Amino acid sequence: MSLRLPFFALALMVPLAACDSGAGEGAQQQGELGENKSGLAEAEVGEIDRAQAGTELPQLSFTDPAGNVLDFASLDGQPVLLNLWATWCAPCKVEMPSLDRLAQEMGSDLRVITVSQDMRGAELVEPYYAQQGFDNLEPWLDPKNTLDRALDNGGVLPLTILFGADGREVLRVKGGYEWDSEEAIALVSEALAGSGSAE
Repeated sequence: MSLRLPFFALALMVPLAACDSGAGEGAQQQGELGENKSGLAEAEVGEIDRAQAGTELPQLSFTDPAGNVLDFASLDGQPVLLNLWATWCAPCKVEMPSLDRLAQEMGSDLRVITVSQDMRGAELVEPYYAQQGFDNLEPWLDPKNTLDRALDNGGVLPLTILFGADGREVLRVKGGYEWDSEEAIALVSEALAGSGSAE
């Protein structure tokens, strides 16, 4: 017993770098962790990963709460920053405003697409978007987590992947990221220029 208590206390102090949905739907009910955070802690920031560069954007389609359809095949020729997130994932919620600001900053040069992995779909996502008042993000839904499986992600959120205009992956970040920082904007712009996706 004396060994368990310190270990348990230590576990509670470890910062949450990313969320894992692998525990099933019950895990999705945990959480308003980090709701009052104003930014990502150093340990929560994901790293740039180019190991899967060249992977094609999965040809899938998704709906929003109103039933509108987003077909990835229609994005041909347009650079895309694809973000998988969920309302129960604290780092996801912390980084969402920065994605909204990045979308504003990049304008028509980059389509920022956020796809919720919440199994309860619109029931959770629609009120969250209404509360946050995002100006540049749309609430796309993937309650069956088909996109997570197609990207071979293993349920770790947030996951953000930059695809060039050719529909191929340029880079990805598992974990939170300050997407509206000068460094991130420069990184995205440089990556798109390098992939032939920017003027």
